[in-house]
Amino acid sequence: MAILQVNDRPASQLFVFPRSQRGETRKHFLAQSNDTSVYQTMDVDITKNLAHPLMTQTKPLSQPKTDLGLPFVVGNGNGHNGAVEDNRATESNGITSQLLRQRVQWSLTADTPVGRALVSASQRLTGAGCETPRLDAQLLLAHVLETDRTWLFAHHDHPLAANQAEAFTDLVVRRSHREPVAYLLGRKEFYGLDFAVDERVLIPRPETEMLVDFLLAHVQADKDRTFVIADVGTGSGAIAVTTAAQTTNTRIYGLDISPGALAVAEENGRRLVPRAYLHFLQSDLLTALPEPADVIVANLPYVTDGEYTDLAPEIREYEPQLALTAGDKGLDSIQRLLGQVRDHLKPNGLVLLEIGHAQGESVKKLAEAMRPRPQFVGLRQDYSGHVRMVTIEF
Repeated sequence: MAILQVNDRPASQLFVFPRSQRGETRKHFLAQSNDTSVYQTMDVDITKNLAHPLMTQTKPLSQPKTDLGLPFVVGNGNGHNGAVEDNRATESNGITSQLLRQRVQWSLTADTPVGRALVSASQRLTGAGCETPRLDAQLLLAHVLETDRTWLFAHHDHPLAANQAEAFTDLVVRRSHREPVAYLLGRKEFYGLDFAVDERVLIPRPETEMLVDFLLAHVQADKDRTFVIADVGTGSGAIAVTTAAQTTNTRIYGLDISPGALAVAEENGRRLVPRAYLHFLQSDLLTALPEPADVIVANLPYVTDGEYTDLAPEIREYEPQLALTAGDKGLDSIQRLLGQVRDHLKPNGLVLLEIGHAQGESVKKLAEAMRPRPQFVGLRQDYSGHVRMVTIEF
């Protein structure tokens, strides 16, 4: 017996197989409910494995019967057959609420064409609430096939091998649990470089590239001078490694309190800029910096404790909280850093900070209260018009 595993669907809807497989012997078991908020599982007992697990929707069924008395075959989450439960109705709707809430694990079989796999995966991810289901499915399948998205578009009829279908299924199921695509792929592009990332580091964001733009413009304006740069809270090393890759007149220190983050950053440094003057050090902010810096750049935690609970599951459940939250106002880490700047910044030095979109005036006040007082404190907007960067010039 083979188990076809499908997405959760409203209990009033029936699903059938593609026309190409309607000649096979099969039984459909459908659970229904008067409560439209409850999702049902549909179980299919067929005589052989299906090559095309994609399913299509028909019109809604009539109202549920009082006693269906149907056995349920439930996937056990590993792609294997689960136990068969003969649950006779004991309630007025014929199916217990616990049974209605059982979910069947989605999976693909060998020989599923690329096009069908993408459509089916996109449907699964849409149902899971992912914001970009089609793109996610394409990136994951391209990763499994060791190709690019363009190849997928040109080879919709290409059949997946069994190991490829299994690997893609695993990634899609994990993504449906809202695990970030970058962690599933093990990499994230930043400033044209392919950074290794995992759960030990925050995923680099596009808005941080603006911080790098400003830093590079400052350093490249005086190429005859060697700049000492401290990247505080380096994480994956995105800022430090990118700066090292784009300059030849820098000596860069990537600082982080997390040993795990430093391990990721060091890997990225060795792979992307093996000959650069780049050192990663464990440090509580600036405390371990071995020499004064010309530029201190920092993308520190700035999410408030209240905001954290409202973050998307991809962030809240997977990315390290240590790299995200900074107290009630989200300013704890930035305030501590500004208190250390005086002892670690050269005269006429520069501090660059990425901040939350509503923190500009608060950080500006903190900076203007520093002693010695900065010559200039500037607020800079991102491409969406939000203040996301503070520049502090001494």
